[in-house]
Amino acid sequence: MIGYDPILLDLDGTVIDTVALIRESHRHAVRTVLGREMTDQQLVSQVGRPLMEQMQVFSPEHADELFRVYREWNHANTAALIASYDGIDGVLAALKADGRTLGIVTSKSRDAVDLAFASIPIEHYFDVVITADDSILHKPNAEPVLAGFEALGRSLNSGCYVGDAPFDLQAAAAAGVAGIGVTWGFFSRSALEARKPRVIVDTPEELLSTLRGV
Repeated sequence: MIGYDPILLDLDGTVIDTVALIRESHRHAVRTVLGREMTDQQLVSQVGRPLMEQMQVFSPEHADELFRVYREWNHANTAALIASYDGIDGVLAALKADGRTLGIVTSKSRDAVDLAFASIPIEHYFDVVITADDSILHKPNAEPVLAGFEALGRSLNSGCYVGDAPFDLQAAAAAGVAGIGVTWGFFSRSALEARKPRVIVDTPEELLSTLRGV
């Protein structure tokens, strides 16, 4: 089979559109706990890392309270604010029809992933789902990406990791697999280019062609 296999993908901003959900969850937490207003860019600058690490960037001394307030608001508003990306379901279906193995590697906790899949029912496409609960170290460290390959029982050869964040591409490089950046998520093309991925794609159709090696 030409192209990539297995294919591991990030979740937020790559497979599902949680940009508004996460941004507004951050805004609510920062406003409620810290009494501060931040720009959209400041609010999402660390997305792709585990939630507690993001909260520690906002305020080390208030991280626990930020974490709690974020999760309460996020979980209560997931169904209303989460969305699908046009074309992604078709990409996943086509890759599975090819016989390729797919997996998710995310910094989300398992309960938040379950909430996302309850609204966007695509979990059946994936042979493994690695969450923040499944590794000690997290992106941009290689450990969660390597955990995905290990759970699949597959070697790194011909595999890749797809994500919208610089942290995803750093983790792919650290793991020794091809990193593929997508531009429809949280981060700009220039932010992705700085991490020197194998390729950057702008549409789901372009992603499918890249993953198929055509």
